[in-house]
Parts: sequence; structure tokens; C-alpha cells
Amino acid sequence: MEKEQDIWEFIQENKVLLQEYLEVRVSIFRLELIRTTSSIGGILAWIIISLFMFFLVLLFAGITLSLWLSGLMDSYVAGFGTTTLLFLLIMLLLTIFRKKLFIHPIVRILVRQQ
Repeated sequence: MEKEQDIWEFIQENKVLLQEYLEVRVSIFRLELIRTTSSIGGILAWIIISLFMFFLVLLFAGITLSLWLSGLMDSYVAGFGTTTLLFLLIMLLLTIFRKKLFIHPIVRILVRQQ
């Protein structure tokens, strides 16, 4: 019983210090949260811009390849059709090997970070 009173007295005597400690801990948590969300926001913006630029490069590369093949085959339909079939083949291969190329490496990276 005497021990409980000693703990209560300790808390009463150090109440200001405990309040300051809790305020500092809350401030640290807020700053870490701000840092994390800022990093995530920056990475997300970079990914969106990079994907947009990749899409533009792919679009113009496809048009260039189509026009080049059209010149070789003397037919716009054959050139653009061949390019379309090539892109469909690439999409099919990416779909077939999606686990090996995308899912498993991402899982490994996330597990390593833990």
C-alpha cells in the first residue's frame, strides 16, 4: 500500500515533466508522419510524371515504327498492323510473366524493408 502512494506522489511531483515528455513525443510523431507523407507524395508525383513520359515515348516510338514498316511494306495497313501485333505480343508476354517480372520482385522488396 505504501508503494502505491509513493508512485502516486512521484507522478504528482513530476506531472509537468510528464506533460512535456508527452508533448515532445506527440511532436516527434507528427514530424515523422509529415516526413513519411511528404516522401510518399514526392514518389507518387515522380511515378505519375514518369509513366506519362513513358507513355509518350511509347506512343511516338510506335508511330515511328509503324511509319517505317509502312515504308518497307508499301502499305500503311501492313505497317500499322504489324506494329499493333508486336505490341499485342509484348502485352501477352508481360501478362504471362507478370508474377516473375513484377509481383515476386515487389514482394521481395517489401519483405526486405520489413
